[in-house]
Amino acid sequence: MKASELRDKDIKALEAELLEKRKEQFNLRMQQATGQLARPDQMTRARRDIARIKTVINEKIKAGETA
Repeated sequence: MKASELRDKDIKALEAELLEKRKEQFNLRMQQATGQLARPDQMTRARRDIARIKTVINEKIKAGETA
């Protein structure tokens, strides 16, 4: 997921995407704890996607865009 793709979405859509990514991160964390995680790079990707979404949300809030 690219930041340019995220900037095209509104804040409500970004918050929904953030919730989805957090659920994905939780599921990956549970898989890692039980030893079922086949690709450890998925954890890093999920964490970075979450940070990217939060950054775009904050940019939009600072720019004065409403939800």
